Amino acid sequence: MNAPHPIDPLHTKTLRLAGSDPEKKRQEIRAYFHQTFSLYENLFACLASEEAYYTKATPLRHPLIFYYGHTAVFFINKLHVAKLIPERLDPRIESMLAIGVDEMSWDDLDENHYEWPTPAEVLEYRNKTRAIVDELISSAPLSLPIGWDDPLWIVMMGIEHERIHLETSSVLMRQLPLALVQPNELFKESNDHGIAPTNSLLPVAGRRLEQGASHSDTLYRWDNEYGHLETHVADFRASKYLVSNAEFKAFVDAGGYENQDYWNEEGWGWRMHSQATHPTFWVREGDSFRYRTITREIDMPWNWPVDVNALEAAAFCRWASQSQGRDIRLPTEAEWQCLRAEIPADQPDWKTAPGNINLEHGASACPVDRFATQCANGEQFFDIIGNVWQWTQTPIDGFPGFKVHEVYDDFSTPTFDGQHDLIKGGSYFSTGNSALKDSRYAFRRHFFQHAGFRYVEGEEPIISTNNPYETDEQVSQYIEFHFGADYHGVPNFAGACGKLSLEFFAKHSQRTPNRALDLGCAIGRTSFELAKKFEHVDGIDFSARFVSAAAQLKDNDSKRYTIRDEGDIFSFKETSLEQHGLKETADRCEFWQGDACNLNEKFSNYDLVFAGNLIDRLYEPAKFLTRIHEIVNPGGLFVLTSPYTWLSEFTAQENWIGGYKRDGENFTTLDGLKELLATDFEFVEEPRDVPFVIRETARKFQHSVAQMSVWRRKTN
Repeated sequence: MNAPHPIDPLHTKTLRLAGSDPEKKRQEIRAYFHQTFSLYENLFACLASEEAYYTKATPLRHPLIFYYGHTAVFFINKLHVAKLIPERLDPRIESMLAIGVDEMSWDDLDENHYEWPTPAEVLEYRNKTRAIVDELISSAPLSLPIGWDDPLWIVMMGIEHERIHLETSSVLMRQLPLALVQPNELFKESNDHGIAPTNSLLPVAGRRLEQGASHSDTLYRWDNEYGHLETHVADFRASKYLVSNAEFKAFVDAGGYENQDYWNEEGWGWRMHSQATHPTFWVREGDSFRYRTITREIDMPWNWPVDVNALEAAAFCRWASQSQGRDIRLPTEAEWQCLRAEIPADQPDWKTAPGNINLEHGASACPVDRFATQCANGEQFFDIIGNVWQWTQTPIDGFPGFKVHEVYDDFSTPTFDGQHDLIKGGSYFSTGNSALKDSRYAFRRHFFQHAGFRYVEGEEPIISTNNPYETDEQVSQYIEFHFGADYHGVPNFAGACGKLSLEFFAKHSQRTPNRALDLGCAIGRTSFELAKKFEHVDGIDFSARFVSAAAQLKDNDSKRYTIRDEGDIFSFKETSLEQHGLKETADRCEFWQGDACNLNEKFSNYDLVFAGNLIDRLYEPAKFLTRIHEIVNPGGLFVLTSPYTWLSEFTAQENWIGGYKRDGENFTTLDGLKELLATDFEFVEEPRDVPFVIRETARKFQHSVAQMSVWRRKTN
């Protein structure tokens, strides 16, 4: 191993991963790695004793010994997953320090007991990890720009992951008893505090906003930052300052923590469980308060921003709305981005940070009227970035085009559940990727970070979203069947059926394409294909779960789902109508739950009816077939596919319409179809085979062949 570069422990800017000199970039990454690794270890020098490593700062998180080793374990695990190192270092430490806690609720206590390693054992593990990563940086192939498939992207992943825990670990230290922490020269807090300014609402012009990074971007980004979303933001008004301790004190004095009217159900549940009567970093002393920094208690800095969770911030906004007669609320992510646009530069290009961020102005908050931004409309806003993170009311979600990085497939996806709200702008402790304009971090609403808020007044609706990944395995399997890849050279079955049905309609039908019906529509791919030509398409399926997924695709354009690779390992996928060329006409589709053997009378007068792989799953297929003419218009088409896999669990054997001996001879399902449909339909196209593949796991597939037959309703 080469000797490490000299270390500046406060080097905090993330790197641009492009340039003209690969070896120079290699040395920049090497220096950034060592600076990050050392800065993280310096933070743990704030612990005053070995006891501090094992004392839980909060019942909802692991003790700090976990986080001390976790970031090194992350490096080893991810490098091993990416096949960049041949083996891991220490199975005991790696199994114990690999998985953190994202508690589901404020009362989801972690009662597990662990035989934690000693700090000396963890330091030894960290030293070995440092050597391994240094050697990898020094020897890995490198071409510029570095993309997310390159070896050094995984190194950057480990570095930026450690930068995240640099900040979150400092929050946990802030929650330890004072006797367990000690000041550190690298992390000095501000001593500038005094009288808080009076807040006011100032105008912000709305705009059409584009969010999401491109993969051609030259910075390391987490997966949730990629994609593209266009939003129109209406004009709004935003508070000039972050809410200060003094401004929040008025809410406390007004009985805000005791009045349930100011809290939603989730917030009041947390308030009652925690028995909170003031912000968690306020320390009551008689009739007044002191303030807790990372390592000390100080006189209350009333002009610093208040630190609260999202539930407390939202309760303050409800109180302010009532007391001021205004519609006060937390901003959306897009509204915060409108303010952020007033600062043209981003972190890698700063000479000095334009806010209390990046550890450039100390390891604590500072007065809310210290860092001003002169805006284009002549107004001044303070702390657009930095000081403390700013809660938004936007639950985190992936932008359209989102995809996970296969080496860290659970960084973002577990947070797409409607329970994690975005924080924006960074805090004094935010470094690396966390300090970038487009960084997207989210926490559960009861979670404490170095986070406060500013409030807004405007027309933007309150956001309440819940767009998690589909985890119902059968539904996910069918989403993949309808919208996933072509496997083993076999075209997507549902898409092919839609296209063939349109071809046959143009060739054989005597009607114009007004109304179509997709029976057994499942996730709706064939319905959406038919809507390219038909003015109205109804999709009907017996499964409410399938119908719900199809309707969500129509309403949201996209749908996320998990598919099993092997055992309990899953891939996270997303599909959209737009990527299949189906978005523009999707509003022509309606989806319904129904029974093909007993259709509601409103389902009638169709110019085309498609029944995909349906008849061998019906309990009375003959009843269905002898009544199908009632809903197909004269001259219209009935298109049917089936692999003819008759099973008694779906259809009693006496109700099969083929696949048995009759009068000693083979009687096929096609024979049965001709017999049952002959009175009302003409057989207009020779049957053709349409193969299909259903993916069960990454290495197990069902390869089947359906027969497609085409029938035209007689006109006399």
